[in-house]
Amino acid sequence: MPFDDTIAALATPSGESALALLRVSGELCHSIVTMALGHPAPRPRRAVVAVYRDVRGEPVDDVVFVYYPDARSYTGEAMLEISSHGNPLIAGKILEDLFMRGCRSAEPGEFTRTAFMNGKLDLSQAEAVVDLIRARSDRALEVARKQLQGSVGRRVNSLIDNLLEIISEIEAYIDFPDEDLPAENVEGPVKALQRLSEDLVGLISTSHLSALVHDGVRTVIVGAPNAGKSSLLNALIGEDRVIVAEEPGTTRDFVEERVAVGPYMMRLIDTAGLHAASTEVEEKGIAKTYEQISKADILLLVVDAAAPTPLFPDAAMAKLSSHLAIMVENKIDLAHAVVCREFFPEVAHVRVSALTGEGVEKLRGVLLERLEADLAPVDAGEVILSARHADALREAKDALRAALDGLRAAAPAELVASELRAALDAFGRITGKVDNEAMLDRLFARFCIGK
Repeated sequence: MPFDDTIAALATPSGESALALLRVSGELCHSIVTMALGHPAPRPRRAVVAVYRDVRGEPVDDVVFVYYPDARSYTGEAMLEISSHGNPLIAGKILEDLFMRGCRSAEPGEFTRTAFMNGKLDLSQAEAVVDLIRARSDRALEVARKQLQGSVGRRVNSLIDNLLEIISEIEAYIDFPDEDLPAENVEGPVKALQRLSEDLVGLISTSHLSALVHDGVRTVIVGAPNAGKSSLLNALIGEDRVIVAEEPGTTRDFVEERVAVGPYMMRLIDTAGLHAASTEVEEKGIAKTYEQISKADILLLVVDAAAPTPLFPDAAMAKLSSHLAIMVENKIDLAHAVVCREFFPEVAHVRVSALTGEGVEKLRGVLLERLEADLAPVDAGEVILSARHADALREAKDALRAALDGLRAAAPAELVASELRAALDAFGRITGKVDNEAMLDRLFARFCIGK
């Protein structure tokens, strides 16, 4: 991917809209402002009204543009943003004209990648850009915004500074063996490495929260056939997403929908009823239910309060983890409904009628309490690491452990320093201090064109 030419792209979704935004970055920006927009000396970072004229001098549209000079733009090079009317034909004509003037089409994420290459963002901040765009809940927005402001980068740079101090102490005995240095004392480096390793363990432990915040908390609805699982999903999302019928067993596969509960996003998964299967199709559906149970962050165990207590298969009982479960006693609108406290008494019970909506808001409140407890580090301002960050820190932790073992075994300083340098490289992969083109290609391919 070249970075020495001028790129252009539509930054707003295609289709009719009030406005369309086109972005240009590179050395041709000033000539475009002069030739296409008729402003040879634009005031930087100020919105200017102009007529965009194509290479033949024909007017295309009345636009508003903002010119950003070198080093004062998002990408770190001259940049231009043009707002036209949102007719796709107009935006297409302007984009085509920009290509005729020497620009090329930007690749996915290339504007942000250019910003990273020019030192405007570290790699963790660049990743936060796409997280911010794709966030589906208030908490996901909050985490992405903090990361974009450099929360991860600052924490990792602090770790790097601590590690560099340890490395400098170890390598002094390698680089200056004939100098009048005090006898090598490993007690200080050992304690420092132990503290650093403990910090890594705490950071790595937050990585599981990233999926919960960004992808949503996987909430699996399970129960016997005809307990009202599908009705409960419909009630929670506020629409008839799943077919509901008196006939038991209408759900043969799992159905997934997302719903906001407070500032969090939940992935509600309706599953096939748990029972002794009588057909191959039912058996496959129940097998998928077991698979979903094994992946659940929260289980909503639905029982029919107007029916006898269900007898689940032993395989199902073995998979229902009480610390994940919330018991939902459904169909309390029926006259013969009873309280089901004897079934899984160790978990929270909520009585609802998915048909009338009674108790559904209370269930939402219980779910919110569970989410607040599970995701407390987000509210406390804790740094939340992605899976990629956590993998790098695990590699660093392994290298630090090897260095600690070497120090305790009086291994040569060169071997210890080599392990510490490996940990330093792993830290560098988080913020982007690494020369790995293939890794960068994979990362920025997740971005949309124009960002």
